[in-house]
Amino acid sequence: MNLFMTFVLAMGLFLQQQDDRARQGTYAITNAKIETVANGTIEQGTVVIEGDRIIAVGADVAIPQGAQVIDGSGLHVYPGMIDSGTSLGLVEIGSVAETNDTNEIGDVTPHMSALTAVNPNAVAIPVTRVSGVTTVVSEPSGGLLPGTAAVINLHGYTAEQMSAGAQMVIVQFPQAPRGARPSWMQGVDRRALMYRNGMAKLNEVFDRAVLYDRIVSAYEADPTGKEMPVYAPEMDALRPVLSGDVALMIKVNAADDILKAIDWVAERELPNVIFSGVNEGWRVADKLAAAGIPALVGPVLATPTRSSDRYDRAYANVGLMAEAGVKVAIRSGESENVRNLPFNAGFAAAYGLGKEEALRAVTLGPAEVFGISDDYGSIEVGKKANLFVSDGDPFETSTNILALFIDGFNVPIDNRHIDLYEEFLNRDEGRLQPVEILPADN
Repeated sequence: MNLFMTFVLAMGLFLQQQDDRARQGTYAITNAKIETVANGTIEQGTVVIEGDRIIAVGADVAIPQGAQVIDGSGLHVYPGMIDSGTSLGLVEIGSVAETNDTNEIGDVTPHMSALTAVNPNAVAIPVTRVSGVTTVVSEPSGGLLPGTAAVINLHGYTAEQMSAGAQMVIVQFPQAPRGARPSWMQGVDRRALMYRNGMAKLNEVFDRAVLYDRIVSAYEADPTGKEMPVYAPEMDALRPVLSGDVALMIKVNAADDILKAIDWVAERELPNVIFSGVNEGWRVADKLAAAGIPALVGPVLATPTRSSDRYDRAYANVGLMAEAGVKVAIRSGESENVRNLPFNAGFAAAYGLGKEEALRAVTLGPAEVFGISDDYGSIEVGKKANLFVSDGDPFETSTNILALFIDGFNVPIDNRHIDLYEEFLNRDEGRLQPVEILPADN
């Protein structure tokens, strides 16, 4: 079905979307095939939304009086997809530095929150959500501890309205040298030196954080006769990481680095850790599974990390890790092209993960990893109404998203790409006479 026919169908099915503003209300999507993720598939079911919540799901559900009914005959309802690693909302135009807000000055800035920098009006947000991606991790980048990532929903007038309630402090794990030293390197192996310095600095930061936490905790327990500790924002941001109240997201890719990161986490006895990237996770999947560390894997649409690897290692990485027992979620690693998350999941499904597990890896799986599964990731009574209606499998490029709900808001299917498509579809429409064709100059 081409895009023009999608508009015709969408207009007939969802007249309420003629209003260009997202609105909450009471909605009933009926006669649809519902992929709940948590409780299987309902072949001919109804989902009822009231306010920001799902209040009923099933094959025999009473429709509340006054509800706006959406006939989903022949259509599918899926939970909104979650991208576990992006810079969406922090980057407008990748090649224009003034529109990038992903990093701060300094190598250790865990107190810098990505949520404060998210632009709710970023052009790529509506482009992303009409692909069925309703929630993303927006993460800073840069130094050793570049900041705190935030899980956000892709609708809201402010960043606070977009927040899905989870944040994670990021560590860029130092990269150990791999392979032979290049011939131009003389004397000291600079790569090994950089790695040693990086690990030394990482350990120094966490040693200071442990000491700071002890001092502050002692003062909070009994301030009598004690001087208030000097506030250190970067150390204060690590206190909830040490207690496990906030997850530590470790960005790591090479197999050797993954093993070193596993050992470092064990030595530090960090209680709440997530690995992100994990491009060579398939090489050490058994060690990751034994450590019980979940992995945000991707991008899947990538080339192999080593020239000697099979062409499909990046595609198969997620499936091989899941088969070994690692809890996985899929990330696109994108800024402008987060809309391609469904196709990352589709490739993972085709290369070993399977369709059902691939869907879980972009819905309930990441919600569980981020600790927000009480509200997100599946179609269940009591959860947030983050879902979409489609005319087919969202991992297929031919599928169209026909209705979209985020926090219960019925979000119009509209974005800059669609506007441009409509603008140039009939470029001479409304013209009284054809444009004069001027002869070529001799």
